[in-house]
This record gives sequence, structure tokens and C-alpha cells, in this order.
Amino acid sequence: MTAALAAMGGKWKLIVIYWLAQSPMHLAALRREMPSISQKVLTEQLRELIDDGIVHREQTGEVPAPVIYSLTDYGCSVLPIAETVRTWGRGHIARFGD
Repeated sequence: MTAALAAMGGKWKLIVIYWLAQSPMHLAALRREMPSISQKVLTEQLRELIDDGIVHREQTGEVPAPVIYSLTDYGCSVLPIAETVRTWGRGHIARFGD
């Protein structure tokens, strides 16, 4: 549990994984999908996910060309967990209304 929570824990990592599972995205697109996260926190979360081999960062050209983030094959192995958490969250909202 400790290793899993270190890699995917916190408020934002599973949400980042969820959106990147939909399609690869650049930072601005992720920010649009997650308006409550700050630029700094999103960048930190992406760096940690990259360090753990869950997210791939691809530079599309010379700076300031957009960087595209996507899930690695290893990152895709997290998707069943993310889906289980999402399903549980929906049930929790239905049960308690928040």
C-alpha cells in the first residue's frame, strides 16, 4: 500500500491519470480539464508521475513548442485502479450527497 500510495496518492495524481487515459495532452489542455489545480501543483504532479514511469513527456519541437504528456504502458496498468476509485466515488456521492 505504501508504494502504491507514494506513486499514485494525493489529491491530483489519479485525476491526471484519468485525463491522460482519454488522450495525450499538453499542459494547457490538462489545466482546462482540471481548473482547480494550480500550474505549480500540476507541474509537480506530472514530474512525480514521470519519475515513477507512469507518464511520458514528449517535447514536440524547439522551446517553446508544446510538450505532450501521455501514459506509458506501465501507467496504463494503473487504469483499473483509477476506474475502481472513480466508481467508488460516484457511489459515495450517491450515498452521502457530497
